[in-house]
Amino acid sequence: MLRRFEALLDPTAGIPAPPPSAGLVRFYWFYIRQVLGLTVALFVVGGVLAIVDTMIPAFIGRVVNLVSTNSPETLFRDNTPALVGMAAVMLILRPATFIAHNILVNQIVNPGFSNMIRWQNHWHVVRQSWSFFQNDFAGRIASRVQQTGPSLRESLVLAFDAAWYILVYGSSATVLLARLDWRLTLPMALWFAAYATMLRYFVPRLRERSRRLSEARSMLTGRIVDSYTNILTVKLFARAADEDAFVREAIDENTVAFRAQTRMTTAYTSTLVAMNACLIVSMAAVSLWQWSVGTIAIGAVATAIPLAWQLNNIAGWVARSVTSIFENIGVVQDGMRSIDVPRQMPDAPDAKELVVTGGEIRFENLHFDYGRVRETTGIQYPVVLHGIDLTIAPGERVGLIGPSGAGKSTLVNLLLHFFEAGSGRILIDGQDIAGVTQESLRRHIAMVTQDTSLLHRSIRENIRYGQPQATDDQIVAAAKQAHAHDFIMGLEDWNRRKGYDAHVGERGVKLSGGQRQRVALARVILKDAPILVLDEATSALDSEVEAAIQEQLDTLMEGRTVIAIAHRLSTIARMDRLIVLDEGQIVEAGSHAELLRLGGVYARLWRRQSGGFDPAVVSDPVAAK
Repeated sequence: MLRRFEALLDPTAGIPAPPPSAGLVRFYWFYIRQVLGLTVALFVVGGVLAIVDTMIPAFIGRVVNLVSTNSPETLFRDNTPALVGMAAVMLILRPATFIAHNILVNQIVNPGFSNMIRWQNHWHVVRQSWSFFQNDFAGRIASRVQQTGPSLRESLVLAFDAAWYILVYGSSATVLLARLDWRLTLPMALWFAAYATMLRYFVPRLRERSRRLSEARSMLTGRIVDSYTNILTVKLFARAADEDAFVREAIDENTVAFRAQTRMTTAYTSTLVAMNACLIVSMAAVSLWQWSVGTIAIGAVATAIPLAWQLNNIAGWVARSVTSIFENIGVVQDGMRSIDVPRQMPDAPDAKELVVTGGEIRFENLHFDYGRVRETTGIQYPVVLHGIDLTIAPGERVGLIGPSGAGKSTLVNLLLHFFEAGSGRILIDGQDIAGVTQESLRRHIAMVTQDTSLLHRSIRENIRYGQPQATDDQIVAAAKQAHAHDFIMGLEDWNRRKGYDAHVGERGVKLSGGQRQRVALARVILKDAPILVLDEATSALDSEVEAAIQEQLDTLMEGRTVIAIAHRLSTIARMDRLIVLDEGQIVEAGSHAELLRLGGVYARLWRRQSGGFDPAVVSDPVAAK
């Protein structure tokens, strides 16, 4: 039966919309409105439960009155309907309401609503631009995505319950006491006035200190994850002590924020304890005084004192709830710093799917200076590209050459639309990439980078990432073409999974650099995109494996438009055309032989790498074979 309730909310159904980026209230409402019926049900059930609990002291007073005014013979004979009614409320209505509240919270809200928020937050964040992730700790972003859902849900549920118990119980108790004697309402009225003043003072301070604590906690998580992610660097440089200091600083900041928050919590709860003690004593004094002078009956005393005691308990629970509410609101506010952020570089509203017919790439008067990155980080970056004009014909193989910082990788990143060009445009088969969807653009471009990282999944899943519909036979064929099949068959992970089922560890750390590179090549081979980008694709391979894979790359490049970046000039000398970049400009262009005859930048780089060989001897590497 409970599964039927659980099925009412599918947390990953549909395509999410991005959050509104308009403050805390609208951030809450963005998620609440998606489950408005559930929210109303939770609110109504919470109200009914509060009303029923308010009846308990009234029932106690009624029973005391009945006992004191009836003989044993007449008690049940004359009051059976009243007694049965009270029993029905306690035996049927209260348990049913409590069960309904539990089902709503435990079966629907806690798992479904929390994970709906997590799913939608992840969906939004993972579509942020590359620079978004470059400017923050991955661990902190993940922590915010993970924690915001439960904190939003918890603060919402607690706020509903706390509001109902304070409003319903307070108003109901006041009405009940007023019906008995107006003087019994005086202690309650004074308590509510003091309670409102206390909340007005403490709530803003609790909220701000909770936000600071959550921010310090997410910073601590980010630093710890950063250390663990880069543990090899920590070990290689023997810098464990420095990492201790790096994390210790975050722990100390977290401790300061934590203590500031708990000091406020202690002052808040201590004030409430003193107020509650005054309420009970004053209520007992007033009710006993009125009874002693004959104004009220003993049943009124039996109603007033339990009402004050129950309000005491509820106020203590509300105090703890308010603390928890604002702790959770602080987590939500911190999470909004990564989640409630407009998507950087979204697709144009009228973006179309890219259609590649030949694979021509044209850069027209392209300028770029990392201006958007500078606006985000405040770091001053130099201008990287100056008026690049370059056309790459369909099926042409072009090599990009130049010193570090010349703009080679930036040109490729702009082609992949990781950044917006400052001015100028990039066209693929006549289509401006600024007007096509980024997903369709990147589906048509396969890239192998120098720093290859793999997903912490099986070899099979990593290769299939290039083509989700690929069969196992196609995966094996791609691995063989990348010279990866033999070492894959010898793999076994810590869970005794072997071969293509073996997992590679985070970022592929269980494999050597050359093995990771070959798996990445297999993934690209399987992708079979019309445009191929190789950024130091064979840099992690030894000479023997590189020579074997180079033949496979030659086959892979056939019929594709290719852009290759390499500092090792021998690996791209066979390209159809070489483009030499220096300080963001094209300074030379031509074939290997033409550039050697030119005697410019490329010729100097070639002589330096070839050990001073005569250019005439190596001007045609194919003939030299």
